[in-house]
Amino acid sequence: MGGTTEASLLAVAVARAGLAATLSYAGRVADPRPQPVPTRIGGFGGVDGLLRYLRDHRITHLIDATHPFAAQMSHHAVLAATQTGTPLIALQRPPWQTGRTDRWVSVPDIPAAVAALHGPPQNVFLAIGRQHLAPFAAQPQHHYILRLVDPPDALPLPRCTAVIARGPFAEADDIDLLKAYEIDTIIAKNAGGSGAEAKLIAARHLGLPVILIDRPALPERRVTDSIEGVMTWLHAAPRGV
Repeated sequence: MGGTTEASLLAVAVARAGLAATLSYAGRVADPRPQPVPTRIGGFGGVDGLLRYLRDHRITHLIDATHPFAAQMSHHAVLAATQTGTPLIALQRPPWQTGRTDRWVSVPDIPAAVAALHGPPQNVFLAIGRQHLAPFAAQPQHHYILRLVDPPDALPLPRCTAVIARGPFAEADDIDLLKAYEIDTIIAKNAGGSGAEAKLIAARHLGLPVILIDRPALPERRVTDSIEGVMTWLHAAPRGV
């Protein structure tokens, strides 16, 4: 179960090891990158659908390498793995940690991030993907700069500009972007990893404030933060039933 940079790196490692594997995408991106293992795109249809998939395809090991904010999918994976007896591990990158000169404010969720924007108009770099844009219409005084992978059909914000780009991003490019759009504030999810960290490094360089949304609560499961950890587990974990 992928959709992250780490999942793509893991697919390469699994293919090199000669293991039979399928990488599953949720379908959030219209044109995902080619992978060295077979891929499927689309949801499973809840826990029952994932249960059927694991049984029908005789899956012996399940890896949750989804985005840290894909909490529902992670919960479904734990339930399905428990009911089928399928060994499960999560590849979970550590969250970002604030530095001495960072101007970060942590908020628990999207509504809190919206509330934090109360005040006079600003240019806001809204780097949270396209799934949770609508709530920010409650603060219509701002001009929102959105960075999206795919061109949107429509946008729910009255004043916004979409920048179409696919990570990983470079620090110099993000400094140029923040300067070009005269960004006052950045809003981002604390996803961790290196693929999207450039905006935070750029904010540090420019002295810009960042509103960072905390990760949702995730279920207890075996977790590793490295490709090597997953590969070691794959060779050691017993087969499911």
